[in-house]
Amino acid sequence: MGKISGFFCYLAFVESCRGCPAGSKVALPRAAGVLFMLLPVNQSLTTGANVNPFKCAVVCVAVVVMCGCDQEQSKPLGPTPLKPKPPVLTPDPTPVATPVEDMELPESADSIGMEFKLIPAGTFTMGDGDDAHDVTITKPFKMGVHEVTQAQYEQVMRNNPSFFKGAENPVEKVSCDDAVEFCRKLSALPAEKAAGNIYRLPTEAQWEYACRAGTATKYSFGDDGSDLGDYAWYDSNSGSKTHPVGGKQPNAWGLYDMHGNVWELCQDWLGDYPGRAATDPIGAGGGSYRVIRGGSWGVTADHCRSASHWDDTSRRNFLSGFRVCLSPSGK
Repeated sequence: MGKISGFFCYLAFVESCRGCPAGSKVALPRAAGVLFMLLPVNQSLTTGANVNPFKCAVVCVAVVVMCGCDQEQSKPLGPTPLKPKPPVLTPDPTPVATPVEDMELPESADSIGMEFKLIPAGTFTMGDGDDAHDVTITKPFKMGVHEVTQAQYEQVMRNNPSFFKGAENPVEKVSCDDAVEFCRKLSALPAEKAAGNIYRLPTEAQWEYACRAGTATKYSFGDDGSDLGDYAWYDSNSGSKTHPVGGKQPNAWGLYDMHGNVWELCQDWLGDYPGRAATDPIGAGGGSYRVIRGGSWGVTADHCRSASHWDDTSRRNFLSGFRVCLSPSGK
């Protein structure tokens, strides 16, 4: 009777799968339905014989599963179609810059917003500690009220090398040669040339004299460094960047940012002080580095002292800028 049961199970499986597409979901229900229809036929069999149809049912279901009849419809054989390639993006054409020859130069320093204060002649104590010595400035001169801004520099030089961009921020990443060239071009403007004005960097002595504004204290406003934030952008309040010029209080002579924001280039080569009184000193006759003064946004309060001086070792960097001066006589 076991053989008969196995034969019927085989027939049931074949019949149930007949006409089913490969991979069809219909095959599994058909096979199971036919097998369970055979169960009543085996009711008269002995207990031992009755086990065989169930064994056959299990085998049939396993075969169906292995054959993939319980899966989704299989993919047709053959080469896998190629996926379409993504479209190649063509960048927009590079915009054409306006030729520098077509840019209009300003008429004068005044036309680009440069302001100056007349600094009187006088004598002061330059440096501090062992470097302190008396210096006499014999002629009055005009000092820039502000550090040269990026907008002013760009109008004259037709470029802006600054790292911290901002039209009213001080220009930085300039060398002494860049600053001297700015002064030369500024002096060559029609109105300036007609007036005989010659712009230049201040000497180190002129810079400190203008910074002190008649004081002999650590800073132009006194000795208390806790007040520096009212006059300067330095490491404690700058947020590690430059700021628009004129944002803090000026010194007694109306000059802004003499402490902090950016170091300011002077025309002197770095060298030892004479150790004695001097008149209109112009610094060392030569050297490797120019003097920078005033401190910057990235230094401590001590480096922003009126007497603090440093060397422009790294040339163009985002800590250094400049301001300009001129003598009323043009000399």
